[in-house]
Amino acid sequence: MTDTPPLLFDTHCHLDAAEFAADRDAQVAQARAAGVGEILAPAVEQANFADTLVMRARYGCRVALGLHPVYLPRHRPEHLEQLADWLDRERPDAVGEIGLDFYLPELDPAQQEALFVAQLRLARARQLPVVLHLRRAQDRVLKYLRQVGVPGGIAHAFNGSRQQAEAFIALGFKLGFGGAMTYSGSQRIRQLAASLPLSALVLETDAPDIRPAWAPDTPNAPANLHRFAQVLAELRGEPLDEVIATTTANARAALLLR
Repeated sequence: MTDTPPLLFDTHCHLDAAEFAADRDAQVAQARAAGVGEILAPAVEQANFADTLVMRARYGCRVALGLHPVYLPRHRPEHLEQLADWLDRERPDAVGEIGLDFYLPELDPAQQEALFVAQLRLARARQLPVVLHLRRAQDRVLKYLRQVGVPGGIAHAFNGSRQQAEAFIALGFKLGFGGAMTYSGSQRIRQLAASLPLSALVLETDAPDIRPAWAPDTPNAPANLHRFAQVLAELRGEPLDEVIATTTANARAALLLR
């Protein structure tokens, strides 16, 4: 009799994306066949809250609801009020994907920060973890996390410094690693993935985005998570089953799952 291998947890997969419209059932089946036991599907705008919740109803996904900074031009003041209603009515696992993006110059920083703080307050009031977008904005995100205070969560697609990583960890966050660490040129990300405590890491695909090195011209898929786990295990020199079991436990802890 053999032990059942541990299951993977994809902590960031936009399963409702249009790229999966033609083969979503197959994508989920392939992910399950590859050992993916759980998927967190985050929303990005009010218009896809309902579609995100369909991922929970149809596939058993964990879900997060929030207003993504990259879609700032689409957000309206009433969407914050509606988000509060959706959080209370639908009881998602987290508030997300929320945060700051200082990479795209057309996104007004002050408007982003106001939206981010408002959503942090919604999360704090409901004691929900948050799923963070923090492109080129790690220090500012940390500033507001310290000011508002939320019960942890996940720093998605982490690409900061060692010091910033340790600051997020100190605030109770887990750090998401995925497709970027499959590229040999992503030296800082690979070094962090190799050297940070395994207890601080979670795995993610960000499918259909952040395509892996072995398939740069094809939309990313949740089934790739097993190979991401292999890459992480190789970078760390640790057994694959240990990496899978620990990152899955970390994901459940970050999302306050029992």
